[in-house]
This record gives sequence, C-alpha cells and structure tokens, in this order.
Amino acid sequence: MDAFYERLDEDRFASTGHTSGPWNSESQHLGPPSALLVRALERCAPRPEMLLSRVVFEVLGPVPVAELTVTASVERPGRSVELLTAELAHDGRPVLRARAWRIVVGDTAAVASGTGEPPASPLGCAPMVIPEHWQGGYLNAMEWRSVSGSIFTPGDAVVWARAAVRVVAGEEPSATQRLFTVADSASGVSSRLDIRTWYSINTDLTVHLHREPVGEWFALEAQTVIGPSGVGMATSVLHDERGPVGRSAQSLFVRER
Repeated sequence: MDAFYERLDEDRFASTGHTSGPWNSESQHLGPPSALLVRALERCAPRPEMLLSRVVFEVLGPVPVAELTVTASVERPGRSVELLTAELAHDGRPVLRARAWRIVVGDTAAVASGTGEPPASPLGCAPMVIPEHWQGGYLNAMEWRSVSGSIFTPGDAVVWARAAVRVVAGEEPSATQRLFTVADSASGVSSRLDIRTWYSINTDLTVHLHREPVGEWFALEAQTVIGPSGVGMATSVLHDERGPVGRSAQSLFVRER
C-alpha cells in the first residue's frame, strides 16, 4: 500500500506500516496522524475562502499502527475567523486531538513580509542514508535531503523532506497535508541526543502558517534546546520551495533510558 492510511469508510482508516515510528514499530510517528487530522480539518464544513492559520496537536497517548476513527467539528463558527477541532481515536480512546484556527483570505500582498529565500534546492542536496538504529516505516516512506546537519547526527539542522507515499490511498494530498507529514520531524532533525540511550519525545506540536503551502518538498530549519530539568523544546522555520511558510514548536519530555 503506497499510502499511510487506507480508508475503510467515511471516518475509519486502517494504518499501514509506513506510519510506524523509530521508537516502537507498533506506534506511529506523529507526522502521518497529524496529516490525517489536517485532512479532516480541511473537509470540516469546508470554506474555500478560508486558510488554516494555526494548528495545535495534543498527544494523548501513543498512536497505534491500527484502525483509527477520525472526527471533526466547528467549535466556534464565524464569518472571518473560525475555530475547529478534530480527534483521532483507537477503540473509542482518544489518542491525538487538534484545534485549529482558520481565517478568511484577504489581500495583504502590498504589506506582506516573511518572504525570504528558501534553503538551497532539495534537488541539489545529498540524500540522507538512514542508519540501522533509526529504522522505521515512516522514515523509509519519506525522502530526506540535507542542506546542513542531518536528522541522524546531533545538533541544529536544515533538512528537506517529502512523502514518497500518499496520506490516504487513492487520494492526492493537499500541500498542507504534505507539510504536516514533515512538521513533527523538527525535534528529530535537530535532536541533540542519541535515541539509543535517551528519550526525547514531544507531547505536542504547534504549527503557525502565514501563507498557504505549495508543492511537495518542505524544509525544516530546526533547533532543539534541552533544559536542566528533563524538559526541552524544538522549534523550526518551515519552508516550501518558495520560501518561509510558517513556524513550529514542540515541548519535549527528555529522560535517559
């Protein structure tokens, strides 16, 4: 199956092996379920004249590589601004919850900022080889190219990535869905710790977008900070091939194994 999920009916999806993360083959990397919830948000009382501006994901537990149920609703309707919510559940138990603001489109081109250049083109960057201790269905389902640093070496990094499979089988994913398959990887891209001896697991993911993403390739210009009391933070500027598109942040639970 060349997709992260197979649709079973309107709100039920079967997870494929492409979703499994590096921590545990039975649990998903947060990238695919984030994209699945964004798909639900896009389809919730759709309004083409609006764009998602911020999405916050709360990780309520491991997302199993199993059958999942997705729900979404408008929490606070409005003419110009709306608040949406979406939830992913397994066997009736919520495992991932999202809340998102969407804003009606307006013409601010004359005063637009944040239009810097993107990192070096992904096509000119070297592909990254995945080491044995980082194996996982998700990592192999993505194409990774390094501008500086690497997802597999400690420290800040700039890395391009794109999904080699679709979010849902038989559907062409939106560029926003593609972005969210990548966004959660910021903490891995800029990790300062060896996952064989340390846990560094995010409890959440917040993404702010200042324009609509385009294309298939997305870059993470990522940094991780680790505090002295077992808490860390990963942040990233998110780019498509036209330049910056937004920013992400993650809180990290950090412990020695």
